[in-house]
Amino acid sequence: MKKNQAVPLIRFEHFSFQYRAQKKPTLVDINLSIYPGEKILIIGASGSGKTTLAHCINGLIPFNYRGESTGHLWVGGEETKNSSIFALSKTVGTVLQDPDGQFVGLTAAEDIAFSLENNCVPQPEMLERVQQAAGTVGIADHLHRSPYDLSGGQKQRVSMAGVMIDRVRILLFDEPLANLDPATGKQAIELIDSIMTNDKTTILIIEHRLEDVLHRGVDRIVLLDEGHVIADMPPDDLLCGDWLEKSGIRKPLYITAMKYAGIRVTPEKRPAGIGTLILGEEDRASLQKWLPAAAPAHAERQKPELLTIENLHFAYTTGEPALMDISFSVREGEMPAIVGANGAGKSTLAKLICGFESPDAGRLLLGGVDMASYSIAERAAHVGYVMQNPKQMISKTKLFDEVAMGLVTRGMDEETTRCRVEETLKVCGLYPFRHWPISALSFGQKKRVTIASVLVMEPKLIILDEPTAGQDYRHYTDIMEFLVSLNQRGMTVVMITHDMHLMLEYASRTLVFSGGELLADSTAAQVLTDPDLIRRASLKETSLFALAQNAGIGSAAGLAQRFIDYERRAKTGG
Repeated sequence: MKKNQAVPLIRFEHFSFQYRAQKKPTLVDINLSIYPGEKILIIGASGSGKTTLAHCINGLIPFNYRGESTGHLWVGGEETKNSSIFALSKTVGTVLQDPDGQFVGLTAAEDIAFSLENNCVPQPEMLERVQQAAGTVGIADHLHRSPYDLSGGQKQRVSMAGVMIDRVRILLFDEPLANLDPATGKQAIELIDSIMTNDKTTILIIEHRLEDVLHRGVDRIVLLDEGHVIADMPPDDLLCGDWLEKSGIRKPLYITAMKYAGIRVTPEKRPAGIGTLILGEEDRASLQKWLPAAAPAHAERQKPELLTIENLHFAYTTGEPALMDISFSVREGEMPAIVGANGAGKSTLAKLICGFESPDAGRLLLGGVDMASYSIAERAAHVGYVMQNPKQMISKTKLFDEVAMGLVTRGMDEETTRCRVEETLKVCGLYPFRHWPISALSFGQKKRVTIASVLVMEPKLIILDEPTAGQDYRHYTDIMEFLVSLNQRGMTVVMITHDMHLMLEYASRTLVFSGGELLADSTAAQVLTDPDLIRRASLKETSLFALAQNAGIGSAAGLAQRFIDYERRAKTGG
């Protein structure tokens, strides 16, 4: 930490903030100092105040979101209430959680160049800097495209380039990994780290994916809970306590595995990163002894095929196939995961299944019936689809009305509708907000609204595109356990995800896509311990792989599978 600096770059002093529409403050008596050149990770459950804290730093509060504040906040030496959002933007650059809310240009190049145009930078210099920033984030080949036509991960990269190109003192990233595939997310964390190192920029990261951020070190982790800062310490210290569990935050998988094996995690073992972790001989022996104690997974009885895909081909543009010769089947009651890099064809496959697009060749069968003649409405009676971006699904103003809309359209009576909606909202952690306007919800809460609006219809097959994006561990677990309960009653659940934790914990099998092709159909443990497959599909090795190597365990897949089995038993009490 760099607390030898005389003056903090950001300083909260007994700062509280309450939105006009809220009955109690969202931030309570915040005392926090951030010094030049620090990299700070801000974490907490949904609704803990993370985004509100960020909005106070970048000026959206009080200049856009109105409310009452007490105490003091200085950014760059000036108290924010005496500044302006324009002045703060010269000090703080923000990559938003939802990239669509940040775009202003007709093309990616125009969007990245926006601040340079406002500053009248000469065009030759502007073109050079745009190319450099776009190349750094891997978006140089898409500069001519509209940012709204890009995939979620590509949009995030455009936003990052647009912020990086402006030489601000503070870079604030609001969930930068939410829409990125694992390999790109890893590169994003490395990129953020290099920006801090090379430019001496102060970095603030708000992110649920704690383990992924810790791929590169941070100076401190600031943990928020119900508007209070309950921890502010180096990651090695924080990971050894119980603050994270009490706040509903998932610890890294390797630390959880060590806990299951009876290993005491201490700061001296440097647990903040799998690359820095120090295991003693007793620790290695404990891990090796723990392996045979876990029960092997039981093979499930084969059930009839529900969804069958035969030799599927599709291209948005002639000569540029998005899917090539895809064939696989999903049986009744299965819960597979579909994984791969951004642009691999995962979301395109979902659109074809739902009828939003028509295949160029091949067949899609549901229960043995070719769906070619089905309308979108007819497919919707059997297949529910939760899209990646909640803005593309939400059409009502109030939360309750949005979730109830499908039941009302089908003519269900008012009392039955109310009961089903309220039951679904309770499971999804949204019941306290049932009368709220959707505009007042966070991105993660809006995501849960879209999931609830599909789950309430009780379809035979549910396809979820990034179901855990923007979710804290508590709500992640609630949603996934609810999906498991539906799955155990016979519902088929297909998950398109970048979340390797989700795949390990919940997927019955994993379909790996890359470049429009199906590369593998195997178990999660096998996929995430296969270096060649991980490289080809832009995935990321599970930290259990590195833990197995550190402990001298020959079968990384064996350790991963034992962890999955043990985790499931721990959650179910079995």
